Amino acid sequence: MKHTNIRNIITAAFVAAVLAPCAALAQYTVDIDKPKVEDIQSPNNAGNVAKKSFKPKDWMEIEVKFKIESKDKDKKFADKVTVKWYVAAKNPDKNAKGYILLEKEVTHVNVPIGEDVYTSIYLSPNSVMRLTGSDNVSKSDIKNVGGVFLVDGQKPVDKKKGFFSLEGSKVWWNSGQLSRYDKIPLLNKAETPFKFLWWDRFAEIEVER
Repeated sequence: MKHTNIRNIITAAFVAAVLAPCAALAQYTVDIDKPKVEDIQSPNNAGNVAKKSFKPKDWMEIEVKFKIESKDKDKKFADKVTVKWYVAAKNPDKNAKGYILLEKEVTHVNVPIGEDVYTSIYLSPNSVMRLTGSDNVSKSDIKNVGGVFLVDGQKPVDKKKGFFSLEGSKVWWNSGQLSRYDKIPLLNKAETPFKFLWWDRFAEIEVER
């Protein structure tokens, strides 16, 4: 009899352990738009500090609009939303073929539920020059952009299974056909001169303490 009770307890614990992640997965859905790639110039308005002469250069901005929904109607914010970004770009080595893979992970905090918000990454003017050989941004130098959303540490449940892509519907960055390239960094908005611009448009970025 005691053995039967022990088996029942173990079985119940095992089932609870299996079902707990499923419950967490089912908590959120996320509506994710396709990423948009555009060029924006360095801001030249420095307020009341000394003015310096310079010619603003082009940055490449990639942004995605998203909206989180929760089955818990009383929940108004997601504590953390992590976006894992992947960018396939032309190899800057003229003697090399194929594309390189740039990666960046951005974690947002206090993300409102039921509202349209944006997340973004950037290539600096120097990175644009190194990647394209020109000061000008060309979308043709970017083959694809994609990524994965994690809401409070879990993949949300939606038609896209929590991922987005500029082209195609597959998780192309896991194909193994792209070479990871760490010499050209992707930057989050807080790492750029646009940090304090359009504040209410973008999700708040976690500050490391």
